[in-house]
Amino acid sequence: MKKYKITQVRSAIHKPENQKRTIKALGINRNQQSVEVEGSPAIEGMINKVKHLLKIEEV
Repeated sequence: MKKYKITQVRSAIHKPENQKRTIKALGINRNQQSVEVEGSPAIEGMINKVKHLLKIEEV
């Protein structure tokens, strides 16, 4: 499977609650934090939902 390194580059303040929850579900707790996640269809859907707040790199 693919692995992604995702970094939050924009704040989730003033964003809809579902986007804040998606960021939290990806394991990101604060701005500029990076996490590595396995690429499953569910994870790719969450990344696509908040891609305007993230920087995505394939590892």
